[in-house]
Amino acid sequence: MWSQIKKQNQGKDRFFLEIKVIPGGSYNRLKEKMPNGTLKIELKAHPEKGRANKQLIDYLARELEVDRNRVKIIKGKKTRTKIIKIC
Repeated sequence: MWSQIKKQNQGKDRFFLEIKVIPGGSYNRLKEKMPNGTLKIELKAHPEKGRANKQLIDYLARELEVDRNRVKIIKGKKTRTKIIKIC
């Protein structure tokens, strides 16, 4: 799935992802792509003191092979549904 996302956005200055976070899981992983295009991602971290957001940024940067500072949460810092900008 990640290779498909990278391929679709190759050469773009920036792109956006809609993410639904499931905190407190067993693994950091992409669970599914929902019918509306939202990516459901399970994270080990709990949503305390921004830990889940930090782990999400680290996970996305690793999977998309971009620098961590290129991954920004632009909407939903305190909710499970987030809009992520990769620039």
